[in-house]
Amino acid sequence: MGKQEIINLALQLKAAERYEIAEQIMQSLDKSDPEIDREWAEEALHRAKACDAGRMKTVAFEDVFNNK
Repeated sequence: MGKQEIINLALQLKAAERYEIAEQIMQSLDKSDPEIDREWAEEALHRAKACDAGRMKTVAFEDVFNNK
C-alpha cells in the first residue's frame, strides 16, 4: 500500500480517529536522543553556574518581551 493510498484511507475516518493517528505519528517522530539530552543538561548546568558566578550577561524578562 502506497503513501497516497494510506492518506486517502485516513481522510475517510472521523476527525477524532484522524487526530489519534496524527498524534501517534507525531509521537513516533519525537524520540529523544540520550546523548543529546545529556549534552543539553551539561550546557544548562554550565550556563547556570556562569550566571551564578556573574560571568554571564543577563537580560530582564521585560526587556526581552517588551522590546519591539
